[in-house]
Amino acid sequence: MKSNIGDIDRILRMVVGLALIGLAATGAVGTWGWVGVVPLATGLFRFCPAYTVLGVNTCGK
Repeated sequence: MKSNIGDIDRILRMVVGLALIGLAATGAVGTWGWVGVVPLATGLFRFCPAYTVLGVNTCGK
């Protein structure tokens, strides 16, 4: 897997993912909040399968 997520994109994904997981864990949102695992995982691995399909690369060069 070649990295296709840049630094800013990575930070935003991880923050949103952690926020959703935290809200789901506290019961502030429903179980759909556990979807935050997806942006968190893509941020950690610096790879997004959807970006590959769409031909997007925020990683720069």
